[in-house]
Amino acid sequence: MSALYVVPTPIGNLSDISPRVRETLADADFVACEDTRVGGKLLALLGMKKPMVPYHEHNKKQCGAELLRRMSEGAVCALITDAGTPAISDPGEDLVRLCHENGVTVIPLAGPCAAVTAVSASGINCRRFCFEGFLPESKNERLARLREIARDERATVFYAPPHDLLRVLDSVRTVFGDRRATLCKELTKLNEKVEYSTLGALCERVAAEENVRGEYVLVVEGYTANDEDMFWHSLTVEEHVAHYMNEGLSKMDAMKAAASDRNVGKGEIYKIMNKQE
Repeated sequence: MSALYVVPTPIGNLSDISPRVRETLADADFVACEDTRVGGKLLALLGMKKPMVPYHEHNKKQCGAELLRRMSEGAVCALITDAGTPAISDPGEDLVRLCHENGVTVIPLAGPCAAVTAVSASGINCRRFCFEGFLPESKNERLARLREIARDERATVFYAPPHDLLRVLDSVRTVFGDRRATLCKELTKLNEKVEYSTLGALCERVAAEENVRGEYVLVVEGYTANDEDMFWHSLTVEEHVAHYMNEGLSKMDAMKAAASDRNVGKGEIYKIMNKQE
């Protein structure tokens, strides 16, 4: 029977691969993967040889159509990512949706996921949490995205590459305030580290580190009605706007950001600022 199997792969420790994953990979007609080099290495470690098809952000439209054609003709495809569960912060979701829309059975397997692994070790109240994944690289876009979710009472999970870790931490602290957070490094790997602290302390620690390496997951506690920990709590409106302008925002965007933080209409901020001019 044709099908798309969504197959989680280890995020670091090969022992986390399940017997069912081994069986599924062995039985599949071919494997779709982000990077055939990474996928080939995994298959080699498992003692398997399988036809592999690269499926990633840059070829997903053309390749997705071809994968669908093969599955519609009866083939079984195993979809893997470089590490973790496919369709979580990668283009696998497009292939899954394509299969649903065209009557191809989608079968998910349980397995490793960096976000869930981090949540379980965070010590943060995560009875309700949202997965944000990677933030935009643009500072303005990153701050805008964070302001949209700053008052979400759920914990938030972010992914961060090593080269951008400090900028992500600083941006989250700037918008969220100095909340409790847990930073997880290289989960399930040899250099695994789980650090429970505050965003401010994490910023200081990472800033002092000379060579940041590894992959990171950041879990931040949700918003509470008591906003005294918000960075702007003791600032005047003028100081609040100036803070965002110093972060690189235009005056107009800085006023919008301050209004969003304070949960007031933009007009109120404009009136206060115009009185100073």
